[in-house]
This record gives sequence, C-alpha cells and structure tokens, in this order.
Amino acid sequence: MKALKIHGAMDLRIEDFGLEELTPNQVEISVAMGGICGTDLHYYKHGGFGQIKLKEPMVLGHEVSGYISKLGSNVTDLTVGQLVSVSPSRPCNNCEFCLEGSQNHCFNMKFYGSAMPFPHIQGAFRETLIAEDYQCIPADGLSAGEAAMAEPLAVCLHAINQAGNLFGKKILITGSGPIGTLSVLSLRRAGAEEIVVTDISDNALSFSNAVGADKIINTMKNYDELEQFQIGKGVFDVAIECSGSASGINDAIKSLKPKGTLIQLGLGGDILMPLVAVTTKELNIKGSFRFHSEFQSAVKMMQKKLIDVSPLITHKIPFNNAKKGFNIAMDEKENSMKVHLVF
Repeated sequence: MKALKIHGAMDLRIEDFGLEELTPNQVEISVAMGGICGTDLHYYKHGGFGQIKLKEPMVLGHEVSGYISKLGSNVTDLTVGQLVSVSPSRPCNNCEFCLEGSQNHCFNMKFYGSAMPFPHIQGAFRETLIAEDYQCIPADGLSAGEAAMAEPLAVCLHAINQAGNLFGKKILITGSGPIGTLSVLSLRRAGAEEIVVTDISDNALSFSNAVGADKIINTMKNYDELEQFQIGKGVFDVAIECSGSASGINDAIKSLKPKGTLIQLGLGGDILMPLVAVTTKELNIKGSFRFHSEFQSAVKMMQKKLIDVSPLITHKIPFNNAKKGFNIAMDEKENSMKVHLVF
C-alpha cells in the first residue's frame, strides 16, 4: 500500500508502506478522506515546529475517516462497510495521567503523525489503516469529509471545556484558521454572547464571518478596531488564542479584562509573554492540548446537525497529488480553509 511520508522540509513523498497484521481487537480501514492540519504544514514547511524536529521519515496525517474493510475476531460493535471517524489518540490507559482521566497527557501516547517521541509515531495518511476498535467512532449519516473533521472539532471542544461556563460571555479568538473558525461554531453552541475574531488574512476571516462571528478584524489593516476593546483594562471574559504567534498572544492579553482567561491553543514555539499585564490583571492562563472524550462528542454533534463543518471544507485533492494539496493549504491566494486528501 502507499503512504505519504515527510523526509524533511519540503520533501514529501508517496512511498510503499507495510500493512500491520490485524489483531483481535483491531479493524482494517480503507481510508477515505484526510484533512491537512497546521502541524502537517509545519512538518512540510520547516521539518517540525518549536523544539520538535523530524529525526527520521514519518507518515503524516491524523485527521482521517474511512470505511471498515475487515474486523478483528473480538470486534462486535462495528460492521464491514461502515464509515467511521478515526481518533488519532492512542493512550496507554496505564500511566498515572491516564488513570486519573487525563489521557491526552499520556506518558506513552501514540498519536498519529507525531515527531514528539522517537522513534516517531507514524501517521494515518495511508491507503489502508489498522486501528484499535475504540478509535473508530461510527459516523453514520455524515459524509467522509465531515467525518474527517471530528479531530479538529474535538480540539476546539476540549479548549472550550478548559474555559468553563461561557454562557453570556464575551470571547476573543485570535487566529481564524480551521481551529479558530471551528471555535466560533463551538462557542455559539456553548452560549457565548459576543465573538470577535482577529487574523491578518481577509480570506480566513471571511469563514469566521460566515459561520457566525459578531465581528472580524484584520489586525494588519485595521488594528485600531481591536484597540477599541483594549481601552481601560480590556473587555473580553475569555480569549482563545489559535495563532501561536507573539502578536496574537499579546493582543489577547491586552484585550482581556481583569480576571479574564486566556486559553492557549496555537503551537508556534516558545514566545515571550507580557507577564506584567498577566500579573496586574490577575489573568488565568490555561494551555489546551489535544482532546480525549471530546472526539466522540464531536462526531455526535455533527450527526445531530448541531455543528455544520461542511462550509469549511474548501478543497478535495486526490491523494496521489498530495503535494498539490499541501501547497494549496499554504497559499493565501487559493482561498482555502480545510484541504482534504481523497484516498
């Protein structure tokens, strides 16, 4: 079978990849759709992000859906031919963090397409995938593209869980990529009163506007519009930082009111932070990393039509032309939001 491997910055190759033996609690999946994530793009553009660097070739991809082609002998709650959203999260369920219910912090996590450990954890951009049965969430009623959006939606749901009760709150989102835009949809379901989104791309902001943001601000062109929210001591109850940039973090801190909460989602490497403002405003800062139980919730919310992710899927590129898909995802002129590879 074929898989998509990253060998280094801008060195992406479709290569042969061996298929593991199917064990009793596993299923074989014919991958249908795979979403290109921001971390995939970091590996493609830079060979890693922050302190995390490729040390060996690695199969990319962790946002996938597919159709079950074979069942292990112990699997009884799934069927051949069924569409499933595949969670990339494979915690050990034995370490101290797993046992206390924090599986996303598992010491021995096997998260698809991650260069954090070495040897690296190979990803899911493969024609055929062997997965544990618990990773496979039935996606009946969804398209393969929608089913592949469960992973980024779960990331947003986990972040919102970190923020606590958001009913009637004023929220700032810095960064209007797929995570920022999905956060708009999720925050509306959580009861947010006002949602303002910032970015430096008019195209990215147009998607947040389309899915229900109250106000969008291009901080490259119209920073004064954001400054109106920074008068006095700020006005936002919560900021969800999705850009991973120094400017995004600084804007969020300036715009939060005293005792507000910053949820840091974006991963852009270590960045200096204005700690004086954090201290004097008594701000709460929380990181938000991956997800666990939220993955199933994401699928169910889409199935119940509580969240419609389909407007965010802008491109579907054949897997055998994967490099084109990655280049589209990086090119502002392409007006892309979420680019999917079609297997």
